[in-house]
Amino acid sequence: MQGKESNTIFDVFDQESPIATEMRRLYSNLQHINGNVKKRAYLVTSANRGEGKSTVASHLALTIGRFRNKKSLIVDADLRRPRLHQIFNVPREPGLLECLNGEIDPLDAVKDTGIKNLKVIPAGGAVHSPAHLFEGDIMSGIFEKLKFYYDFVIVDSAPVIPVSDPMLISSVVDGVIMVLLAGMTPKNVAIRARDILLDANANLLGVVVNNASEVLPYYYDYGYYGYTEGEEE
Repeated sequence: MQGKESNTIFDVFDQESPIATEMRRLYSNLQHINGNVKKRAYLVTSANRGEGKSTVASHLALTIGRFRNKKSLIVDADLRRPRLHQIFNVPREPGLLECLNGEIDPLDAVKDTGIKNLKVIPAGGAVHSPAHLFEGDIMSGIFEKLKFYYDFVIVDSAPVIPVSDPMLISSVVDGVIMVLLAGMTPKNVAIRARDILLDANANLLGVVVNNASEVLPYYYDYGYYGYTEGEEE
């Protein structure tokens, strides 16, 4: 695992790369949705695992913090398969889990990154079944405080199909972005994920199509996958 994650996002991020350009466009689009209604917190999720949600969330947060001079924070709310501590090369603990358990103040879980205007709250310690932690007033209080101190809060969550976590978190953010892997996510799965979010009254702002340049004619078989801690996304 260590060799696989030897490069942090700062090692590989290129401001002239296609993904950097698309993240700037995404940020601009988010700013124009709903006119003058101010939005501070965005949840990034996907239909299923392996669609690149953590990559999109990380690059979006980095783009906002680095190029827009906004006080930005990215939160790893994927407590089952956390990745942000690796992507940003910060300690995993303490993090969101300890905040949800009432052990620490959310501001005490914030970690510095290589960018002045970008901070990160990692997932924290391991937990087998975190869904119950996303219910109640504690989570709401955490995100209200974070939105008060930061201009933008990007939340990386578990995918929609396998678990209920993103539906619960969607109630405390201002909008949801769903990442789909071009050429791989079956249409019926994408529709199912969309419907789950809408049924939870999530403010689904739109879809980011990841890896669009790789789309080729293909055939596929689809099977539902479990979503437990272990394999990385």
